Amino acid sequence: MVDVKQIGSQLGVRYVLEGSVRKSGQMVRITAQLIDASNGNHIWADRYDGDLNDVFALQDRITNSVVAAIEPHLLEAESVRSQNRTANDVRAWDLLMQATFLFWRLNKTDGDAAISILRRATQLYPDYAPAHSMLAFAILLLGYLGYTDVKANEAAALAARAAELDRNDPWAYVALGFAAFTERHTDESIAHFQRALNLNPNFAAAHGYLGWTLSFDGQSDKAIVHSQTAIRMSPHDPQQVIFHGGLAAAHYLAGSYDEAINSALSVLRFRPTFNGARRLLVAALAQAGRFDEARKELERLKDFQSDISLAWIEKNVPYTPGPMKSYLEGWRKVGLQ
Repeated sequence: MVDVKQIGSQLGVRYVLEGSVRKSGQMVRITAQLIDASNGNHIWADRYDGDLNDVFALQDRITNSVVAAIEPHLLEAESVRSQNRTANDVRAWDLLMQATFLFWRLNKTDGDAAISILRRATQLYPDYAPAHSMLAFAILLLGYLGYTDVKANEAAALAARAAELDRNDPWAYVALGFAAFTERHTDESIAHFQRALNLNPNFAAAHGYLGWTLSFDGQSDKAIVHSQTAIRMSPHDPQQVIFHGGLAAAHYLAGSYDEAINSALSVLRFRPTFNGARRLLVAALAQAGRFDEARKELERLKDFQSDISLAWIEKNVPYTPGPMKSYLEGWRKVGLQ
């Protein structure tokens, strides 16, 4: 039997991906599992079935799936591990993981705490690119959700600094792309997300945020492709709220209001505090003529975002002009001023 702890020690790695292959005729079943080599704990496992008639396509599909699937589990494992470290032993990566763990709860209290940790990380480790890119992203997304003031200029400067520090960090370009997206600079945003994908073709997050950008610009067909790619590549990712949110916006602007409603509900079942999805749900229900439900969802939204108004939406929700007009139609139908 393979001793994963020994292999981890010999290779000098903390995590080991192992697998097995079973064959029956022309069909093959491949199982893969990610293990923490320090303690033998299983972090993730999945299986893949395919036809050996096209073994190279099968190999590529499994490689892409595994790479995309294990990234969020590695992040989760590292965030849990960092909680057991003393304050004196916390390094840049540990601070980043603590902040990530808090941030993806997507509420004001934990979001403020995550930003505070990330600011500390950028001060203590001014040359650590991921801290800058994550802080930029956190500032922008929490502002979009209505939990903090949107500080676009600060976020853009942080993202630019991250890219300057590490030109090969795809997260730096996600941060730059998200900053451009919030300023409604669609072409610039797309270029940054594409750069992230050039660096890591299996980067589900880049597909997801690219889908968001395209959807808010009314390019629904392209947005749906990228959003669904992200959903398929990383099905257990906490960023699924982003992926399904982009899908909801794309369906809304395509006039497919029932599908938009279903996608928004998928987000809210997982993360009720994701105000972007609830805002989209209100507008889609109104456009579908389900006014009583729309008003109820608006009241629920006000529990998280009491200052919601047409003016706030126009300022802080980065639809480009044509899509914004369509988005506001739903809000006016539900009576928002």
